[in-house]
Amino acid sequence: MASNEFEERRRAVAAGLAERKLDGFLAAFSPNLRYLSGFTGSNGNLLLAPNAAILFTDPRYSIQAAEETSCAVRIAKGPLAMAVAAAIGRLGLKRIGYEPERMTCAQYEALRARLPMRASLQPVAGWIERLRMVKSPGEIERIRRSVKLNSRAFEQVAARVRRGMKENGLAADLEYRMRRLGAEKPAFETIVAGGVRSALPHAQPTAAALEGLVVVDMGAFLDGYASDMTRMLFVGSPNAQVKRAYKAVLEAQLAAIDAVRAGVSAGRVDRAARAALRAHGLDRAFVHSTGHGLGLEVHEPPRIGKGEKARLCAGMAITIEPGVYIEGWGGIRIEDTVVVTDHGCEVLTPTDKALRVVCPRA
Repeated sequence: MASNEFEERRRAVAAGLAERKLDGFLAAFSPNLRYLSGFTGSNGNLLLAPNAAILFTDPRYSIQAAEETSCAVRIAKGPLAMAVAAAIGRLGLKRIGYEPERMTCAQYEALRARLPMRASLQPVAGWIERLRMVKSPGEIERIRRSVKLNSRAFEQVAARVRRGMKENGLAADLEYRMRRLGAEKPAFETIVAGGVRSALPHAQPTAAALEGLVVVDMGAFLDGYASDMTRMLFVGSPNAQVKRAYKAVLEAQLAAIDAVRAGVSAGRVDRAARAALRAHGLDRAFVHSTGHGLGLEVHEPPRIGKGEKARLCAGMAITIEPGVYIEGWGGIRIEDTVVVTDHGCEVLTPTDKALRVVCPRA
């Protein structure tokens, strides 16, 4: 990503300080730090003021920080809090915004104790996350490539699924294939759950052999950006109940996708999915939200759920993933990544949504 894009983001934050009655802002949460500076190390703080942008990190990242960011870089030999507090004093900053939901109590206390006299920390929740919700064309392209990689990994592995394969074996194969295709890492712990365990929305893979309905929820990080997709397998021959339930979830997913467009509330998209399931008597079996934003995190705002009043904007990348979960029977979820446009959305996920039948019984 061009350094001028990071600089534009920092200028936007600096321009917003006065209306928040702040002299500076401190970003320490890794995705926000990367969004504003390009720095990808595991230990860093970014101090922004109207005429300053300073990245603080430790000696392990001195070369990396200089390569990744156009900010001034300060290498701290001791705790970052000491170096940050000293810079606050040199710059004469009095009111410094910080991320209350992202900073631990220990980090807060370490910094507060070292601040110059009359300087104070002011909580500013969700500011950078709100900026991150609308993606630039470059970010959308990174998400698109992540989605395509993720789908290729699924196709390559799904074609080799055989009776007797275990849940954890399939999950391991998917994550291996992602990396072989160039992913940095999985976006989350891959979900593979078969039979009655498919009714667990966030099941962890076990050594159980795949059987019946099998939910596969997977994502990858590529160039820092996440993808997220869920597809269903069926080991054996699906009966009429399975086919009816699958049809209902697919209708709900398509109805929600059809509701996506700039200006529509996130709650409206969620209602579209639930209305489709209600027509099949399955709305009570839908126990989570319809989707979420994704980008530098696999789960980020906006939330696509009940009562959510946030309006979708062109350039938001979100998932659409309704599902039904019936204890003792199983579960079905279908998930795509889409980008909101002025008049609808672009579905980035290329993988076919049909129930994929594996090893049907003769």
